[in-house]
Amino acid sequence: MSMPNIPDIKPEIVLKRNEVINLLLTSIALEEIGMSHIINAEGEKIQAILKDHCVTLEDALRINHSVERMLRNVIKNQMLLQFKLEDVISLEERDEFFEE
Repeated sequence: MSMPNIPDIKPEIVLKRNEVINLLLTSIALEEIGMSHIINAEGEKIQAILKDHCVTLEDALRINHSVERMLRNVIKNQMLLQFKLEDVISLEERDEFFEE
């Protein structure tokens, strides 16, 4: 079997510094929106379980554990997004410093 032939593709993308900063801020905002959807889905999961009046203690604890694990992961992601935002802000501040 022969190896696939991959064409030599060299896209030319030229972005200015402020465009890059705006794209980074947009990516942070989109990730935040995604996290809000996950949090909302976890709340809906709990509501759906509570509507069922035959929930056992074991079922409730299992769902609670599942939601807790997911929220812990959301919190971890939030911390990373905070670091990313702080880095982008420092880029913007450095840019303003060098313009003076």
